[in-house]
Amino acid sequence: MLSTKNFSPQQLAALTALALSAPIALGIFVFKPVWWISLLSFIVIFAGSFGLILYTLQNFIFRKIKLIYKLIYQTKASKREEFYYKNILPQKSIDEVREDVEAWARQKKNEIEILRQNEAFRKEFLQNLSHELKTPIFAIQGYVDTLLGGALNNEAVNTKFLNNTSRNVDRLVNLLDDLDEISKLESGEQKLQATNFIIQELYREVADSLFIKVKEKNIACSIKKGCELPLSVNADKEKIRQVLINLVDNSLKYGKQNGTIEASFYNVDGKTVLIEVSDDGYGISEEHLPRIFERFYRTDLARSRKEGGSGLGLSICKHIVEAHGQTMHVRSKVDVGTTIGFSLSAKKEY
Repeated sequence: MLSTKNFSPQQLAALTALALSAPIALGIFVFKPVWWISLLSFIVIFAGSFGLILYTLQNFIFRKIKLIYKLIYQTKASKREEFYYKNILPQKSIDEVREDVEAWARQKKNEIEILRQNEAFRKEFLQNLSHELKTPIFAIQGYVDTLLGGALNNEAVNTKFLNNTSRNVDRLVNLLDDLDEISKLESGEQKLQATNFIIQELYREVADSLFIKVKEKNIACSIKKGCELPLSVNADKEKIRQVLINLVDNSLKYGKQNGTIEASFYNVDGKTVLIEVSDDGYGISEEHLPRIFERFYRTDLARSRKEGGSGLGLSICKHIVEAHGQTMHVRSKVDVGTTIGFSLSAKKEY
């Protein structure tokens, strides 16, 4: 059965003209059985109907469709686009135009959904930022007001209050420094100084720098068996040091007493090196995993604030890794432990 679903205006006009001219020519032949008169009538009626129908379609229907396309793209048509509207668009079937409009509608729907999500994230970010700033500011204000109210002359508390004020000032400065670093990484202002270095050696340096914290919780910090073979990567060494410090420090904060932290290093394909830091700590619930790299996102608000930090560590790690053109990932299970990993480019020959 003939389908008109994907007919162009010309095909639709021809089909309609044929449906009109054939019965009329046949009727003329019945009343006056002269074949050439019937054929001439068919040709004249077909040509006239075809022209009239096509003119109507192009000037009344596709003219409106042209306006719809201009509305969709929201731009003043260039000469090239005018040629498209005038010559190419009328060749499209109504069904093709419908598909274009539906595709545009889906795109707009996705854009609106992204805007809604971004707005929700923006509100949550501002709320978290406000809270993170208020905490040290209010503490500083409280200590200063108390000192000005007479405690400054009280030798039993004045030094303690000043030390507490200093710690909150440091916390505020660290928070602003972290925010500034994320902004620079996002904008590309902070240029990477890529060099070749052995990633296992850097990990050992990081573990040694955190020796006091490691000893306090009696956590064994090691390299996974079979991953000791030196692997050279090409990256900004100091930035990657910052990433490893954050990952190991998190494992120390949320790891169990007498637990383990294990680093793994894999040559993936000769071009990429995979680095993972694993612990056997408290773990992270599944619902939190998609959001742990967001700014200020905390899986356990009470414990996170007690442990300290700006809540920006993993977000900074993610930005540093992405600035290298690589990605981060996380695997975790409650009461089993957490593994956070990232990839780096393998050594480059200069």
